[in-house]
Amino acid sequence: MLSVSGCRGVLGESMTPETALRFAYAFGGYLVERAADAKAGSKAGSKGGKKTGSTKIARPAVVLAADGRRGGGMIAGAAQAGLNAAGCDVVNVEVVPTPSAGFLVDAWNYAGGLVITASHNPQNWLGLKPVLRSPKAKLGSIDAGAPDKQTAAEIIERFHATASVPCGSWESLGRVTYANGVGDAHGQQLLEVLDGLGVRRLIAKAKFKVVVDHLGMSGAVADGALLDALCGPKGKAWFEVDTAEDTDGIFPHTPEPLRENLLGLGKAVKARRADVGFAQDPDADRLAIIDEKGRYIGEECTLVLCAIALAQLGLISKKSTLVCNLSTSRMIEDVAATLGAKVLRSAVGEANVVEVMKKVGSPFGGEGNGGVIWPVATYVRDSLAGMALVLALLAMEKRPLSAIVADIPVYAIEKRKVELRDKEVAKAAVEKIASEFSDYEIDRQDGVRVDFAEQRAWLHVRASNTEPIMRLIAEAPSIKEAEAILAEAGRIIG
Repeated sequence: MLSVSGCRGVLGESMTPETALRFAYAFGGYLVERAADAKAGSKAGSKGGKKTGSTKIARPAVVLAADGRRGGGMIAGAAQAGLNAAGCDVVNVEVVPTPSAGFLVDAWNYAGGLVITASHNPQNWLGLKPVLRSPKAKLGSIDAGAPDKQTAAEIIERFHATASVPCGSWESLGRVTYANGVGDAHGQQLLEVLDGLGVRRLIAKAKFKVVVDHLGMSGAVADGALLDALCGPKGKAWFEVDTAEDTDGIFPHTPEPLRENLLGLGKAVKARRADVGFAQDPDADRLAIIDEKGRYIGEECTLVLCAIALAQLGLISKKSTLVCNLSTSRMIEDVAATLGAKVLRSAVGEANVVEVMKKVGSPFGGEGNGGVIWPVATYVRDSLAGMALVLALLAMEKRPLSAIVADIPVYAIEKRKVELRDKEVAKAAVEKIASEFSDYEIDRQDGVRVDFAEQRAWLHVRASNTEPIMRLIAEAPSIKEAEAILAEAGRIIG
């Protein structure tokens, strides 16, 4: 599958080393051409329009990272070759979280990054997720994020136009270097921010006990430095669950951080008498939460809890605009209303959320799948930032997590997946829904979203960017009402 989220497929079927080689070559070619255009624009804009400086264009530098699942090394090798063939220098940081890769792109002022990951998809899936930094971004600024829809489409067009990857002369090839031990740099940035806000000391003083389920994947590389600094040493203050010493790239359970996949984490939180449990997906860009009673409070609450923490830290006020996607719970709007802030919604996909965040100068945004975007470290969805903010909230509130969650307006969100033969099926379904509910507030940014204002409910129907499925999501004050909305949507679609 090719989308704004990059390239994904089943390993050995639609995802092969040849596919990875071609996609990385397409991505690298885009970066090289962009660098040439930027150089040409710089010359054209010089005094008097005269050409100045060297005509040589520096090779774009790319961070290459992976989520740790089996097969990632093989796909990374192919991707590295594709980037080199396109003329990009590659710094291979091996296994680090996707948000950490985004942080490193900004910290090193690189052109972009490529993460070998299929995110929450099952063990047999793999993919390549691009990260881009604008050539116009100021040195030291936080800018890197997923490519926007137009850029993603251009990269995909290049991929389709590449039947095979040519190899130029040795002078034209990019270089490869390896940078090990950089996985905690992102966490260190978050710690500095918490220090500056005066909350790091409060967290340390609280002596929280935390259990983490990182699947033995990329989160295992970055969690330790952050949690050691905030809570205390591993084995005394924080614990890992369901993870052998060496997972050999195999998930200990189904990777998507949903209720049914986190029963072991809930039991571990209760057994350890911990204050909170955190669950990450393989590339650590999503965060789900378990309360101190071992109960799954889910991914939708992650965004809300982080927003409350930022409000208490004085970083969200009446003038603030928060940004989330169309499939995110209305809980964030209820919380924003109590603060006097407003919420804007974008199409699904972090690139779409980030595009709006940058446009309006939003201090916080994200997606209801546990994808927190707090741009003090990166514009990539960030489970590390989510953990830091939830711990900050617990420290400031001085109440159990279950008590804090009990104060948040409660809704039931129900989700369905329908297998797709092709996207035309999804388009027809979207049109039927839009027509049937034309008397209600309709949003057509991404599929169709219908808001039922009086019922405090909504329905969103769209084709997935990452799987060959159609997603139907409904939210209402009760499960019964949400299920009724989905049942009606199913009847309409037929």
